[in-house]
Amino acid sequence: MELRTYVVEDNATIRENLIGALEELASVRPLGWSETETEARDWLDAHRGGWDLAIIDLFLKQGSGLGVLEACQQRERSQRVVVLSNYATVDMRKRCAQLGADAVFDKSNEIDALVDYCLALGQRPA
Repeated sequence: MELRTYVVEDNATIRENLIGALEELASVRPLGWSETETEARDWLDAHRGGWDLAIIDLFLKQGSGLGVLEACQQRERSQRVVVLSNYATVDMRKRCAQLGADAVFDKSNEIDALVDYCLALGQRPA
């Protein structure tokens, strides 16, 4: 199963490399991306139910990934939201979980774990 994925990441290089890697390794189909909390919230609001996975960075050009997480709290049960950040401290992981994140990955050393997570999601029964 292809994972319809929306990416919230303000660093173009990281975003492009991430999307390319996930397309190649984990059957991810990118639906779009945003660099700000407002853009992400607007897109998610306009596409309710039209995505399987949202990947969110915490630090954005405007706003915060925490605000995007908050906007995802009313998502469908089948939709997954993960955080991918360089700031994946114990306290931040706890805060993200409180806001409904299904998983938190550190950009510097947990990309393989994110790929594995995506592969497992893609193997779920529809």
